[in-house]
This record gives sequence, structure tokens and C-alpha cells, in this order.
Amino acid sequence: MTKQKGSYTIARLVRGETFEIIVDPDSALRYKMGEKVPMSKVLLYEEIYTDAKKGIRASEEQLMKAFKTKDKLAIAARILTEGTLQITSEQRRRLIEEKKRQIVEFISKNAVDPRTKLPHPPQRIELAMEQAGVSIDPFVDAKEQAMKVIERLSQILPMKVGLMRMYVRVPGEFVGKAYGLLKSVGKILKEEYKADGSWVGEVEVLAGLQADLIEKLNRLCSGRAEARPIE
Repeated sequence: MTKQKGSYTIARLVRGETFEIIVDPDSALRYKMGEKVPMSKVLLYEEIYTDAKKGIRASEEQLMKAFKTKDKLAIAARILTEGTLQITSEQRRRLIEEKKRQIVEFISKNAVDPRTKLPHPPQRIELAMEQAGVSIDPFVDAKEQAMKVIERLSQILPMKVGLMRMYVRVPGEFVGKAYGLLKSVGKILKEEYKADGSWVGEVEVLAGLQADLIEKLNRLCSGRAEARPIE
């Protein structure tokens, strides 16, 4: 099934080889951001390519080797979920503005001026972000970016935040996925690998991120991770 439309973009995933799909920009972005959009409405062409612009299709052998299936809708879903999506400049602008608003709101609620014990006004935080040259990732959760933004802003604004140390244990088979999350939301203070391959560490996070971290770890690790505050 193919659908002729005026605008399109490409989603790409590298798994030894490059695999691409041609998608509707708006539907693909909504899917990428977590909305339940049927893959049949996201794809403009129900094909998997190794080079979409040249129209070079991936062979069944290539698909089986990389994805262990020939189901093109299932493969397309993985490409869009796990890979990168080329977005339009207008989409990027809107996403960054919304993410910036969320980051500013989070910082305003979780950080104070130690001199006055009061939150910094959102406008002051926005100005400091511009002065510090903070870059915002449109696809990374605002709360996950907040810690690094606060570190940058503390060079410009006096800022005090509530920090919490957490004990985290991750089974060996999930370390690859979980480690990136832990580094993005906080600071790893201690870490070690156990004989069974599991990872154990002490992580410092914003107090406001505790519940989010536990939820995301459980989702990444199928409920088998352990995370708790250190008293």
C-alpha cells in the first residue's frame, strides 16, 4: 500500500546497516512523542529502504538478519521508536520552545535563590539560559535535562536545589539501557559491577526527579531494577 502526499520525511536506524522509512512528518512526530498513531497512517510507503532517497529497498535477508522478522510494519515501528527522525525546522522550533517552557517551569519549582529563599522568576531563568548558551534536545524529557541546565545556570544565577542520593541496582541484561538514563538525570557518585553482572551505584538527583527515575527504571528494566533514597 502506498499513499501519495506532498510532504515527507525520513526516519533512520543503523543496525549494522542503515534502514530507512518514508513517513508523514506530523504523524511520525506524534508517534515519536508517544501518541498512539497507527503505523499504517505514519508510513507513506510500506517499504523498508537502505537508502530511501535513491529508492533502494532492503532485501528480506537484510531485514531478517537485522530484525529477525520480515513484518514491515513491525520493523517500521522499531525504526521510528529506536532510530532518528528528521524533523522540519518549524517542528524543531515548536518542540524546543515547548521543552524550554517545561524546563523553566521545573527549575522555577525546584530551585531557589539562596539569598532570598525564593524561586527565581521564569523570565530570569530564561534570560540566564540564553546567556549560558544552553542547548535543548527536543526529544529528551525536560526533567532529565534539568540537572545539566541547572549546573550551567549556577554559573550565572545563585541557585540552590534539593538534592537526593539514591541507591540503584540494575540487573546485568539491562545495564546498557539504564546507564544512559542514570547519567542523564543525575550524577553517578559511586558504582561497581557485581559478580552476577548487575550494576550497583549511588546516584545524586534532584529531589523532584526521584519518582520519575524510579518509574523510568522500572519501565526500562521490566520492574527488576531497585532504586531507593539513601537516608
